[in-house]
Amino acid sequence: LRMLQVKLIITGDDFGYCPRRNQGIVDCFLAGAISNVSLLVNGSAAADAAKLARRHNIPIGLHANLSEGSPVCEVLKTNSSLLNQDGFFHGKMGFRTALSKGLLNMSEVKQELKAQVELFQELTGHLPPHMDGHQHVHVLPEVRHVFAEVLEEYGIKYTRVPIEPGLHNCDWIPPSLMDFYLGVEEDSFNTVDVFTKHGIRWPDIYIGLSTMGRNMSVSSIRSAIDSAVLQLRARPAHGSAGTIELMVHPGYPSVPPVGGCGEGPDDFSQSWERLHELQTLIKPELQSYYKSRNIQLCSFKDL
Repeated sequence: LRMLQVKLIITGDDFGYCPRRNQGIVDCFLAGAISNVSLLVNGSAAADAAKLARRHNIPIGLHANLSEGSPVCEVLKTNSSLLNQDGFFHGKMGFRTALSKGLLNMSEVKQELKAQVELFQELTGHLPPHMDGHQHVHVLPEVRHVFAEVLEEYGIKYTRVPIEPGLHNCDWIPPSLMDFYLGVEEDSFNTVDVFTKHGIRWPDIYIGLSTMGRNMSVSSIRSAIDSAVLQLRARPAHGSAGTIELMVHPGYPSVPPVGGCGEGPDDFSQSWERLHELQTLIKPELQSYYKSRNIQLCSFKDL
């Protein structure tokens, strides 16, 4: 069997969420356990995150956020369709509900996305080489078109399309969460043509839903990557190379009131699951697994 050259992008999401998340992500990067980060520009520690990325030369892209905390666009901070009655974004499920009821103004979505790209550039000194959506909002109906337009306008080449092979067989995922994931998957399938039409690219295979939080282990990562590699081998167009993105959320748990995107840190961020991801990702047996499979860690700007 020919050796497939696999490029693996391990992206630490939610950089900028809080100082303890930032520290955990940096520790992971310095240990060679992640190769790329995604910045929440409305995160309470975003400026600090951008400084750390510059100091340690960490490849950084934009984690566009329309669902948690406050907008960065001044005009939208009051009286916008993107806000609930408390003046914050609608939340992971609330955003989806408001969208399905036709309550979200797409020109405001575009305005906020552009403001986040501009703030990213202000903080880092460059445009993001890749841009994806916090809580996968970028693949939702209507939003996907606006998102694609913004990427094309700024010349941002890469994004994430969260379709994970083998997701349906993961019987350890609780039904409520599985329903959410399958919704994300369906939205992602419907987004492929839109992103393609706008000339946007993404890695060949995405993984990370089945390995989140408590479900992350050396063996869950290995089996997710192994099945991704099998899929790559089965695709005739590929020749000898393929790319995979693994989405991860390492960090030290947030300690309220510090952190979040304007309304304090959420439960997942305060939980032990962040630390569990960090401790799993830095295990030497994962590093030796990558080597044995001829897997090269890289970032979007290396593609």
